[in-house]
Amino acid sequence: MVAGVSNRLDAYDLSMEGTVNLLEHQEQFLSKRLYSLDALRGFDMFWIIGAEDIIHGLAKYTHSPFWEVCSAQLRHPAWNGFTMYDLIFPLFIFLAGVSTPYSIGKALGEGVEKNVLLRRVIRRGLILFALGIIYNNGLSVKPLAEIRFSSVLGRIGITYMFANILYLYVKERGLAICFAGLLIGYYVVLKFMSAPGFAPGDLSIEGNFASYVDRILLPGKLSMGIHDTVGLFNNIPAIGNALAGIMVGIFLKKTNIGGREKALYLASTGFISLLMAQVWNLDFPINKNLWSSSFVLQTVGFSLLFFALFYYVIDVLGYKKWAFAFQVIGVNSILIYLSEKFIEWEYTAKKLFDWLYQMAGEPMTPMFAALAILLIKWLFLRLLYQKNLFLRV
Repeated sequence: MVAGVSNRLDAYDLSMEGTVNLLEHQEQFLSKRLYSLDALRGFDMFWIIGAEDIIHGLAKYTHSPFWEVCSAQLRHPAWNGFTMYDLIFPLFIFLAGVSTPYSIGKALGEGVEKNVLLRRVIRRGLILFALGIIYNNGLSVKPLAEIRFSSVLGRIGITYMFANILYLYVKERGLAICFAGLLIGYYVVLKFMSAPGFAPGDLSIEGNFASYVDRILLPGKLSMGIHDTVGLFNNIPAIGNALAGIMVGIFLKKTNIGGREKALYLASTGFISLLMAQVWNLDFPINKNLWSSSFVLQTVGFSLLFFALFYYVIDVLGYKKWAFAFQVIGVNSILIYLSEKFIEWEYTAKKLFDWLYQMAGEPMTPMFAALAILLIKWLFLRLLYQKNLFLRV
């Protein structure tokens, strides 16, 4: 899963200027953004940079039913089904969309031409796609058959690009129509088509139409051999997560509605989305691997609920200090995500805390190791924050 590249308006705006720029003035950087947006993004990333391993360690060590349930919620289902771990990636895409009216929308308001912004958006999407290939395969040269082209960063880039293009050229009501059209269109295709030799509407890993398209069109290797969890075809409904975020961002910028009312509206819409997801699940199962339309509604629903909570507590009520630890992660989330491939965090943690591992003993070592890695990553991000260093692409 992933995180956002920061720019002067929003760490997830992915403000790409062609090269990586690491310097930004913090006061200007933070004053023009929703504090809750960075905090929720950081909370989202918190789980995949180490917190999940702490929970798994607690479950293994204590055998407590509570921690075992929490641990199970931090693992993906094999195929159909949903756990809270499935929310991390789509929530990230959703938050990217929320930032769009505050970045691209601001540029439009300042008179920047749409064709200029279009080139910028496309460039950002392509750079993210390229970073995803590097993340998957490193910098070494490999045979084409051994390269995995689909990636988490690639999906972020593709969904960001297409959702922002729609934002540039489609009115607000049209965005809602596009959202519905993507989900319904994807449903119709998967419901009435399949891989050769399978009955129409087959949604198994072997027989579904999305995986079949990926096997035909995607070069290189797929993550599951005959299916890729972030394949080409199932980018179609994933754009819906970004569009939902964009519509939320547009709504938040309205000045004729109070903050409390906005939070209530977002939460209510979230519950409705969850209800619709359960109904659709009866015919089109909630499935992250396929990124089914019901999965989009499920994740949009939870994204709305989480965002409504963070927005109300942080931006409406003004309780910000508690969220600082998450904000530090949120403003440099793409950087910490990419660092997994270039920094030996486990080696660093072991060198610094091996004495603690020995004192804790073998059963607790994995949990303390996860805690040490998370702490080191956070201190690294805190240092960047203090030095006003934010990854921009």
